[in-house]
Amino acid sequence: MNTTDPRTRDRHAPDPHTLTGAYAAHALSPEENDAFERHLDHCPSCAQETAEFAATLARLGAAEAAAPPPELKSRVMAALPGVRQEAPRVARPAPPRARFARRAPKLALAACLALAVGAGGLAVQQHREAERARDRVTALTRQQESVTALLTAPDARTATTATDGGTATVVWSAARDRAGFLAAGLPDPGPGRTYQLWYDDAGTMRPAGLLPTGDGTLLLSGALNGAAGVGVTLEPAGGSPHPTAAPVLLLPFS
Repeated sequence: MNTTDPRTRDRHAPDPHTLTGAYAAHALSPEENDAFERHLDHCPSCAQETAEFAATLARLGAAEAAAPPPELKSRVMAALPGVRQEAPRVARPAPPRARFARRAPKLALAACLALAVGAGGLAVQQHREAERARDRVTALTRQQESVTALLTAPDARTATTATDGGTATVVWSAARDRAGFLAAGLPDPGPGRTYQLWYDDAGTMRPAGLLPTGDGTLLLSGALNGAAGVGVTLEPAGGSPHPTAAPVLLLPFS
């Protein structure tokens, strides 16, 4: 018979009701994970909140998934005519070893020079593209890590809305005084336009960041500072100091 009195539970053990976000993000230790799963068996509210966090994390991953750029195939195909194929191998008497030994360094040098001249420009271009891609991936990773950290905050809350075939989710933590935004499948803002996010300070909109596409993750700039929610407008590229149009989305902190 289990004689453990709940009142004798380790006072330093975390309240299981605050672990929903950490469990969904697989951030618990094996012991904490097992204990929390036992808690889920008899706590419907935590089970629902955990499912909501898991769905939000899945949308985070889907929003950051990147397909190869469509121009990659055309660039490779365009380069093919300039690439010499290997000549057919024809059996022939081997040259004297001494003669080949003398010519080998010159042949190798000529081959290296030919390759360098032919591939030098392409290598520089590919290096620059790789650098830009790495910078974009680094920035996206930092944004996603920041929003994921918000999801694991003990007091984290989320609000989601659907519009025009896409979804938008805001996650916030009053204790950390920060909020994050996730968009998936929103309409493209169009040339020269961007989505701009705003904190709703009792009807006054405070700039909170830019999202250039309909998919992505953004840690909102600035603290919550008692904001009532988040609004999203379409603005010129680069953003605006104040909204120039009615919000296309409103997500309250409630």
